[in-house]
Amino acid sequence: MTTNENTSTAIPATARRLGATGPAVFPLGLGCMGMSALYGEADRAESLATVHAFLEAAPEGMSTLLDTGDFYGMGHNELLINEALRTAPTTAREKALTSVKFGALRTVEGGFTGYDGRPEAVKNFLAYSLQRLGRDHIDVYRIARVDPAVPIEETVGAIAEAVQAGHVRHIGLSEVGADTLRRAAAVAPISDLEIEYSLISRGIEDQILPTARELGIGVTAYGVLSRGLISGHFSRDRALAPSDFRGMSPRFQGDNLHRNLDLVDALRKVAEEKGVTVAQTAIAWVLARGEDIVPLVGARRRDRLTEALGAIRVELTAADLAAIEEAVPAGAAAGERYPAAQMAHLDSEH
Repeated sequence: MTTNENTSTAIPATARRLGATGPAVFPLGLGCMGMSALYGEADRAESLATVHAFLEAAPEGMSTLLDTGDFYGMGHNELLINEALRTAPTTAREKALTSVKFGALRTVEGGFTGYDGRPEAVKNFLAYSLQRLGRDHIDVYRIARVDPAVPIEETVGAIAEAVQAGHVRHIGLSEVGADTLRRAAAVAPISDLEIEYSLISRGIEDQILPTARELGIGVTAYGVLSRGLISGHFSRDRALAPSDFRGMSPRFQGDNLHRNLDLVDALRKVAEEKGVTVAQTAIAWVLARGEDIVPLVGARRRDRLTEALGAIRVELTAADLAAIEEAVPAGAAAGERYPAAQMAHLDSEH
């Protein structure tokens, strides 16, 4: 056994491949957005410790996926990952793969003003990300949302050039529909599609997921706990910080929140009978949807990460899956997953 396999932090796991052409990775990825933006203040030291714990959770020799965006905190998140990797033990640091989204245009006040997918913009965003991350390449690079003014073929073509130059290893996509997925895959190999997928966000099952599978494209699933809504930790009377974007999310507002937490209460009964937590049940459900799916967990603290990692050990029987889906039927969520203005940017919803 290696040294890492002898430690209590490493979790026995089977790697999952990001599509036919992508890398093999630990079955859970770490979504790092909340360490820098959109969920209120985060503890920097705890964030760094959480990244370290995640890297060390994978068995020796298995890659781990760190997911970020250049617009998370206007570069703050990439700099945080840079620091986390520089201060991690060598064996842990060598496991890290970076998945970066680009293209979002921001204001000083933190607003979003659109997306830029022009080839020259791709090269510009990439140069800045490499500098902030302190790396000579990005493992998976993807535009965060399709730029409606630029054909996806041009954006993907520019990333393909970066692959040829050695600055990017694999091309990914984010929140695109089946038709766009086909158009992009006709230009260059696509490793994976990053898209929201959870018990209460199952829209990809109709067309997008079957198309991805037909094309040999993996799925990196974000929002598996619906931004904490179905984690089992969100209370009905919780007050959100002004900087927490969930305060504007339809699913967290008014009657929608109460109806959605009723679903969580039903899921909790299933989880308790199984002897696991609500969060572990929700994550395990996504893991069970296919070996081509890698769920991202957005843990900002080590205790939440430990809970999420426990989902890898949860084995769901056919009876368990039936009970889960009875508790949270497809389409049962109250409210859209984003405010209307942001929904309009989702190619996956058109």
